[in-house]
Amino acid sequence: MSGHSAASAPGGSGARPERPGAPQSGHKGRTAPRDRLGRLLEGGLLQGGVQGSPVLRLLLRWVRRPLLPVMRLWRRNIQLKVVVTTLLMSLGVVLLLGFVVIGQVRNGLLDAKVRASQSQATGGFAVAKQQADTEAAGGDGPASSTDRSAQNVSPWLSDLVSSLSSGGQGAFDVVTLPTDGGEGGPGPRASGGVSPTASVPEALRARIKDSTSAAQSYTRIRYDSGKESQPALVIGKRLSDPNGAAYELYYLFPLTQEEKSLSLVKGTLATAGLFVVVLLGAIAWLVVRQVVTPVRMAAGIAERLSAGRLQERMKVTGEDDIARLGEAFNKMAQNLQLKIQQLEDLSRMQRRFVSDVSHELRTPLTTVRMAADVIHDAREDFDPMTARSAELLADQLDRFETLLADLLEISRFDAGAAALEAEPIDLREVVRRVVGGAAPLAERKGTTVRIVGDQQPVVAEADARRVERVLRNLVVNAVEHGEGKDVVVKLASAGGAVAIAVRDYGVGLKPGEATRVFSRFWRADPARARTTGGTGLGLSIALEDARLHGGWLQAWGEPGGGSQFRLTLPRTADEPLRGSPIPLEPKDSRRNRGPEGVSRAREKSATVPVQQTAGRLPRVGAAVAPTADPTALPGSGARVVPRAGTAVPADVRRDGAPGAPDEEGEAARGR
Repeated sequence: MSGHSAASAPGGSGARPERPGAPQSGHKGRTAPRDRLGRLLEGGLLQGGVQGSPVLRLLLRWVRRPLLPVMRLWRRNIQLKVVVTTLLMSLGVVLLLGFVVIGQVRNGLLDAKVRASQSQATGGFAVAKQQADTEAAGGDGPASSTDRSAQNVSPWLSDLVSSLSSGGQGAFDVVTLPTDGGEGGPGPRASGGVSPTASVPEALRARIKDSTSAAQSYTRIRYDSGKESQPALVIGKRLSDPNGAAYELYYLFPLTQEEKSLSLVKGTLATAGLFVVVLLGAIAWLVVRQVVTPVRMAAGIAERLSAGRLQERMKVTGEDDIARLGEAFNKMAQNLQLKIQQLEDLSRMQRRFVSDVSHELRTPLTTVRMAADVIHDAREDFDPMTARSAELLADQLDRFETLLADLLEISRFDAGAAALEAEPIDLREVVRRVVGGAAPLAERKGTTVRIVGDQQPVVAEADARRVERVLRNLVVNAVEHGEGKDVVVKLASAGGAVAIAVRDYGVGLKPGEATRVFSRFWRADPARARTTGGTGLGLSIALEDARLHGGWLQAWGEPGGGSQFRLTLPRTADEPLRGSPIPLEPKDSRRNRGPEGVSRAREKSATVPVQQTAGRLPRVGAAVAPTADPTALPGSGARVVPRAGTAVPADVRRDGAPGAPDEEGEAARGR
């Protein structure tokens, strides 16, 4: 039973009563274990003394393992989240309401008990005072009035306790105690086998000793017969016996019935609260299920739609909001299917048109070529203007044939008919053939093509024809746009990758052009003429060839500082690339040549450890995703390389040696 505000008897002190049954001593029994736990946490767990223990780690792993499925279910199941949240909130509301109701009931029971007890005690105090006054006046006391000062009041006190408690019939007990220890005077008196000194609190006695009014408190009634103690309300007052000596009179009112009533209320509230919480949980489960089930169905159908099963639709029943959502979802899926089919048909028609036109043009082109060759051979007999026209006709027919060949190749990639004939080849031989073939153009442009890194074999499983076509495009473009400056072709191999970089020092690329340069028929300057007869499809075909190998083709450039194109191929077919042995941005770029670039290079060389193991690149950890080609967008027929990611492998150094990161995203940023 909890405490209640003291309601003093008439003329009382109004002090707050003590809580019934409250232990007078502190929590000494619980202090020591709590201190030991605190010392264990501070000295062991919090300071790392136990964290490093293998036993503790094993125990934590053993405890955590069964919780992982529960945590995964909690993250993935919205229905479980809503139901558990509803249960917790309902439990909180029920507990709060229960505390409020129990408090109100307890206060009401105690208030009624206090008022009745005060009324009973006030009447008893008045009767005791009246009997003492009557006895002192010589009424019906055992001694005469002449010997009143020596009168023995012990029988009188016993009779008083008996007469006052006789009207209670177990509803209360009466106790008298002497004031000031009672040496030489009458001893304690009590009814019903109550232990007088053990049942009356010392604090209440101290308050009565210093006051002439009644006071009350809560206590526990203890019995000399060994009967179980019980909570009670005790009301006492200091009075005078027939001799005028002070004594203390106490009324003890048991609170057993109120405690039983409160226990009944608690049990009823607990049962009703538990039933309400379970009922609310079931209601929440059913309500949320009606909402979550269509959402789960829509999520599953969306996954199947993304997998290519465009005929999937939601089942719609009713006319509510969920039904309208299902109808809108089905309409969206139908429109997407229709649009995708239209795009597929259009793409198929375009591919077929390009292929058909390319094939159909070969026959008239062959006839025109034969006639043009005859005219070209006889141009010496023509006048100068006609002879020049014959030469232009032959040049444009050569370009026309090249364009048709490129269109046929592009149509093969689009149709998924391109095949890779990979075999181990030494890329140095391919590079030398390409450089030798571009020598006449380089001589006309006044450009020198240098090869770097061809001292050691650079072997990879690749299609020599396709690799040669890629390098021919890169070298010819570098010579054409190099403005007469040197062109450097660099080879390198490390780990499971080989790379060939073509560097020129011409006009370069503007920001954003490094990725657009691989688009079909794209030119940085539309007004610039194709002096070498290019078709505008060379880099697009080169990109498809690189992706067909599972490799990368990337570009870097800066305005007025030239550009560099890097081809990275896996050393072994079907081996994923994790980095390139040649950095995309060359070391002689404008940024690396400046003071900021030098300090950045020194900082990287000081902070990034260089790891070389038998000439192979260090393997990337599981937490680092393989770097994807930022320019290799998925096509329809080629082997698809993953798109560009934000993770940069830590196994490619900027200076081309293994061990430092390579900045794969520079081409996408247009440097």
